[in-house]
Amino acid sequence: MGKLYLVPTPIGNLEDMTLRAIRVLREVDLILAEDTRTSGKLLQHFDISTPMQSHHMHNEHKTVDALAKRMMGGETMALISDAGTPAISDPGFLLTRACVEKNVAVECLPGATAFVPALVNSALPNDRFVFEGFLPPKKGRQTRLKLLAGEPRTMIFYESPYKLLKTLAQFAEYFGSDRQASVSRELTKLYEETVRGTLEQIIGHYTKKPPKGEIVLIVEGKK
Repeated sequence: MGKLYLVPTPIGNLEDMTLRAIRVLREVDLILAEDTRTSGKLLQHFDISTPMQSHHMHNEHKTVDALAKRMMGGETMALISDAGTPAISDPGFLLTRACVEKNVAVECLPGATAFVPALVNSALPNDRFVFEGFLPPKKGRQTRLKLLAGEPRTMIFYESPYKLLKTLAQFAEYFGSDRQASVSRELTKLYEETVRGTLEQIIGHYTKKPPKGEIVLIVEGKK
C-alpha cells in the first residue's frame, strides 16, 4: 500500500519551505502539482528531480480514483498547490477523500498557509474564527453576506486585487462601515503590507492606492 502526502509550499518567500517537505518531495514516486510550470521552478530551486504530473480543479474529478488505485498498488505521491497548503481554497479534498475511502494512508505536513499570518497580524480576536475563503462570485453571494452579518467570530476571506474594493464595499453595506478589518497582501514577499482600520478607512486607502498581489481579508465579528 502506498501513501499520499499533502505538502505545503511557500506562499512567497522560498525560505519558508521546510526541510521535511523537501525530503518528502525527493522521496515520493510522483508529485501532483496544480501548475507544473509554477511548481517546476520551485523543484528546480531545491534540486528536486521527482517526476511531476498536473492535478488541478479542471481535471481532478476525472483522475482521483485512478490515482488512489495506483497508491493502493504501492506508489507514494505528494500533492502540492501553487502556494500554501493543498485543499485550502485549492485542489486536494477530492483526492484525500478518495484515498481515505480506499484505505490509502494520508499525511498532511505542516507549513505555509496564507490566512494564519494574516489573522495573527490583524490584531483582531483570533481565539475563535471562521474561514470563508473566496465568496461566491454571483449566485448565493448576497445570501452568504446576510448570513455572515450576524457572525460573532472573526472572519477570514481570500480575494483578488481586482475585486477587493467591490468586496469591501459589500462588507460595509452588510456589516456596517465602522466594522474593524485588516487587509494583508503579498505576505512573506518583498512588498508585504497590512492595512488595518474600519472598513470605511480601508476603502479610502485602496481607493487612492489600488491594490496588487495576493490578498487576505480579516473582518471583525459582530459584537
